[in-house]
Amino acid sequence: MQSIWRFVLFISIVLTVWTGMHAYVLWRILPMAAAPVLRRVILILAAALWLSYPLSRFAAHAGLGRTGLILETVGATWMGILFLAMACLLVTDVVTGFGWLLPRWAPVVRQVALVVAGLLSCIALVQGLRSPVVRDYEVHLAGLPVELDGKVLVQLSDMHLGDLLGRRWLEGRIAQVGAIRPDLLLITGDLIDGNAGAVEAMLPDLKRFHAPMGVWAVTGNHEFYAGLDRCVALMEAAGFKVLRDRAEEAAPGLVLAGVDDLTARRQFQMDGDPVDRALRGRPPGATIFLCHSPLKAEEAASLGVGLMLSGHTHDGQIWPFGYLVRLAYPRIAGRYEVGGMSLIVSRGAGMWGPPMRLFRPSEILRITLRKTA
Repeated sequence: MQSIWRFVLFISIVLTVWTGMHAYVLWRILPMAAAPVLRRVILILAAALWLSYPLSRFAAHAGLGRTGLILETVGATWMGILFLAMACLLVTDVVTGFGWLLPRWAPVVRQVALVVAGLLSCIALVQGLRSPVVRDYEVHLAGLPVELDGKVLVQLSDMHLGDLLGRRWLEGRIAQVGAIRPDLLLITGDLIDGNAGAVEAMLPDLKRFHAPMGVWAVTGNHEFYAGLDRCVALMEAAGFKVLRDRAEEAAPGLVLAGVDDLTARRQFQMDGDPVDRALRGRPPGATIFLCHSPLKAEEAASLGVGLMLSGHTHDGQIWPFGYLVRLAYPRIAGRYEVGGMSLIVSRGAGMWGPPMRLFRPSEILRITLRKTA
């Protein structure tokens, strides 16, 4: 019963925010339409677009096929456009004191803001369609055996496979990883967006991911939403070794540890200390810790982890949304040093929601391990 109420609360908050965004943009757009007919058209269009994303969520779970895909594409794209329109209009309102400082120029400034939002939306769609960039890091690990010096691992995070990012997109990522020829492949959560059934159809493709030292994975928050046990079973069927609050030796002297997603645990009010459980009593050696959300880094460092790999944040995905994300996750993207441990937060290879990225390109991380002197 408690989980049902949490779900109802979550949906209520999402729909309230979604409605508020539409209301604000309409408040600024409608005065620009002088003709009553044009105002009615804008209101009807706004109502249809408001419905698009909720309907797409229903269609995805109802298995409506191509109809669901069209709805999801329209709804998700509109989500990104709406956010950028709201952001641009809000900036103009702040600059003009919501029209009080420059009453004669405020309407013109708002029109310019909408044009800018349109241009940014086009740029974001183009950037979203691009293949992830390959970003290089070199990490020195204390205790790394000399024979593992120079080994290359690839981190794939936040692929969000499903209806929007399907088999063709996945084939591109398989080719990118294959070209790198990593010794170790690490998947740090949100492999599955929300429709586990759509990803189960990609199982033959997922089996093509390969690395000599194995393919290892942890769950993200979206695996919880899509059905945790089902998602874990899918990853294991693909040949991935799923680390669920445990550690295992990938090679003599190199330990991999991982936990089920900490953000989802917090949302579902799950008790315990999974980081401590995964890391205490692990085999000796240099340790790499996989944790989808960039949380508990200090605890991991205090337990002797040399490298922590995370994702989840997408670096905001669509600028300037990252400023809001940073409130919950201060370490939002890139490399950080925490108590002698390196933390690397990936922007992710895929996208959530809008098929758009603005000034925050998707990425695949290639990390070369080095033995400390």
